[in-house]
Amino acid sequence: MLSYGSYIDGREHPAQQWVYTVRASAMLRDFFGSFRLKRGLEQGRIRPEDTGDEVIGRCAVADRHDVEAAVRSAARAAAEWSTAPLATRMRLIEVFHDLVREKHDEIVELMIAEGHPRSLARWEAAGMLANTAAPTREFLAGQLEHQVRTAGRELTVRRVADGVVCLNPPQNATVANALLGVWVLAAGNALVVRAPRSAPLGVMHVLRELIAPALEAVGAPAAALSVLCSDARATLEQWLQDPLVDDIMYFGGSEQGVAFGAACVAHGKKPVLELAGNDICVVWHDADLDLAAEALAESFLGSGQICMVPNCAVVHPRVADALLEKLCERARRIRPGFPEAADALLSPVLRTDTFFDVLHQALAGGARLVAGGRRLDVDGEQDDTGGLFLEPTVVRVDGLKGARDLDAVRHETFFPLLPVVVPEDGRDDDELLAAVVAFVNGNEYGLRNSLWTSDDSVVDRWLAGVRNGGLLKVNDSHVGFLPVLPTHGGTGLTGGPGGEANYPVLRTSHLQGVSVARDVRRPSAAVFGDSAEEATV
Repeated sequence: MLSYGSYIDGREHPAQQWVYTVRASAMLRDFFGSFRLKRGLEQGRIRPEDTGDEVIGRCAVADRHDVEAAVRSAARAAAEWSTAPLATRMRLIEVFHDLVREKHDEIVELMIAEGHPRSLARWEAAGMLANTAAPTREFLAGQLEHQVRTAGRELTVRRVADGVVCLNPPQNATVANALLGVWVLAAGNALVVRAPRSAPLGVMHVLRELIAPALEAVGAPAAALSVLCSDARATLEQWLQDPLVDDIMYFGGSEQGVAFGAACVAHGKKPVLELAGNDICVVWHDADLDLAAEALAESFLGSGQICMVPNCAVVHPRVADALLEKLCERARRIRPGFPEAADALLSPVLRTDTFFDVLHQALAGGARLVAGGRRLDVDGEQDDTGGLFLEPTVVRVDGLKGARDLDAVRHETFFPLLPVVVPEDGRDDDELLAAVVAFVNGNEYGLRNSLWTSDDSVVDRWLAGVRNGGLLKVNDSHVGFLPVLPTHGGTGLTGGPGGEANYPVLRTSHLQGVSVARDVRRPSAAVFGDSAEEATV
């Protein structure tokens, strides 16, 4: 069984209270028995040595004094680490990348044990590698520092670390999002991560086994990284009040996140917000429908409980029927299962009542159910009372006008429900494309948008017109990660005011210009330019 105390100042800190992690498949087989086991361990009624392999680990619960100590330790480390050369900080990313590759299977298996379906865990691990690959490192190194020599001067535009950055990952994708913190460190910041009490083990493990050794390998102070498991509300409030905290990376819902961002600004902190997504995928009449249907089926990865899956499709009326047939065929083949299964794709959904509320509102508003709509057990059988899974569900919505009156279209839904909006027929393609682009730009959220078409002129018009979103993709997987391109961030309710594509190394640093004169005889030359010879000061 893995066991992690709070990690502060390069050392493990003991605790009187622990959070235990029970294997997700055990919870699915016997939820109440597994819950009693977990609660018995945490209350001290059951000894850890008396449990079997269904208990995979434990994490110490930090108190407010631990949270304060972590920030103090980070502030001391930031003063040292921020002076490290850029080459050293980028070497950190390279070492981390190599460790992820080396420990890939171990990371995937731990995420599966915590409840991520195998396909989802593999996708998350692929993102870690793409996000730190050599092309990405080279691109971001160029963004962090640019130098020119002119008129006897060395001129540098560089990004300087903000200082102490606190990261609060989401509960649905804790490991992958916590590991974004390695780029926070590459900017020269010190990092404090709060592992969610609902799923702390994976975060504790990967930060201790991947980032901590990478820091050691490049000679960084161990105190540059702190990891602790603590209460969310109390810790966020403590970070807000602490004058040593500079930035807070917050993941969560849009309403709460925008309010938290405003609180950060009021307390003199920089908020880096990763909020909800409501991604749109557009399928034009000349698209490869088989590939487009494959990409749209990504909507059901992790039961749609991922912010960057397609959340709404807009399909040209000429091919809507054919695409829906292909999409529904794929959706019906997606079944529940234990997360260890090779083809596992769906996760349990806790908010099933909300799913049915949204579905029924859509159907009452004129949408048509074309696939799914049932609650299932782990074996894929219909279970209307205790089923923890939802059948991948597709509804058809006719007409752009009024489509956003439906919550399924207007808001992020976070369950396996994909509305397919079919614009009104009868317009020519130029007019229809303009209307579709306007519909995409009218989305209140702005994480990712994608397009399927074989017409380069349509691609050009779509790319020129769409301003919504932090990432645009054409004829490609909607969720797939690629080197150089951002993985997170966006506009509107996705990133809050000032939201954009998010490279954490850039968002947690600030621009600074530097001029070092090496061969300047008269400072007045910088004041008066070419007329300096005639000017007097």
